[in-house]
Amino acid sequence: MFALRSARSLLASCRAPTSSQNVSSPIISASIFSRNASQLAPRQVKYIKRHKGVIPVPTGGSIKGTTLAFGEWGIRIKGNGVRLSAKQLTTVEETIKRKIKSIKGAKVYLRVFPDIPVCIKGNETRMGKGKGSFEYWATRVPTGRVLFEIGGVPIREELAREVDAALRLASAKLPVATEFINRSSPPRLGNLLITEEVIEKENLPEATKRYLSR
Repeated sequence: MFALRSARSLLASCRAPTSSQNVSSPIISASIFSRNASQLAPRQVKYIKRHKGVIPVPTGGSIKGTTLAFGEWGIRIKGNGVRLSAKQLTTVEETIKRKIKSIKGAKVYLRVFPDIPVCIKGNETRMGKGKGSFEYWATRVPTGRVLFEIGGVPIREELAREVDAALRLASAKLPVATEFINRSSPPRLGNLLITEEVIEKENLPEATKRYLSR
């Protein structure tokens, strides 16, 4: 026979949870995965793990996100698409902010955000037994996408060297070929720059023509 106290605890553990008790929600807080509070991470995620996926390719002719939207100068991917981690983006952002600290009122705009959880299994692990554990946050960036922009205040010519040095230093820390752009830079469709001559000669997709006609 069970003691009275142990029997009550046994019945309580076997009892079904009521509506007043807390039931786990499918939306999981991102603080479970974040290794460092200073790193970029989404506030909430619906699923713990996601597929690896592929780098998006603008097959429909979309040039959205290939031009500046907030600043006067920026960094755009020139090489193949790449998956960037939150740590890489944070390092580049801190590098730019440190370099343009002398320019009062200057701001750095991050145009991409790491919201994809990357899971990694340990070395010398046998196949099977499910997906690996969470390791870091990442984002998939296609060719021609703008990563960072610098703006906020009108920058004079004598201070433009500081901006150029900041962008060059930030570009060296990225694992992909990049290019510097400004407000007059044309949009990019993959490896093709959409200039006026290209618009006249090439047979561009309808989506690109609609975007350029705005």
